[in-house]
Amino acid sequence: MTKSPSQGESPSELIDAQIKELGDWRGKTLSRMRTLIKQADPEVVEEVKWRKPSNSMLGVPVWSHHGIICTGETYRDKVKLTFARGASIEDPAGLFNSSLEGNTRRAVDLHEGEEIDEEALKDLVRAAVTLNELTRR
Repeated sequence: MTKSPSQGESPSELIDAQIKELGDWRGKTLSRMRTLIKQADPEVVEEVKWRKPSNSMLGVPVWSHHGIICTGETYRDKVKLTFARGASIEDPAGLFNSSLEGNTRRAVDLHEGEEIDEEALKDLVRAAVTLNELTRR
């Protein structure tokens, strides 16, 4: 049985704990996506939101820069990166493959064994940051 994270841990430590607790391909995938997000935007702020007993109080990793860029959710069969304003971002590589029906969000679902175009993901992150910066003025 793993222990619940304490209230005093930083968001980065909480994300580290979630990755460690997953301990499988989902943890490795979330860790890789986190690295790519940080490479794309060195000023990104890590947060953890929506901590509740149903997700072992680990919450959902959130990456922000003048607003939410994306969240990183893990499910039994996938890791989902949801871009808060993805519908307003150009996606020439066609990474968005989920949450396509709405007018705001777009997501990238990653399943075990799948690869992602890392440069295209970084481009999405940078586009999300640019959009956040433009609309905060």
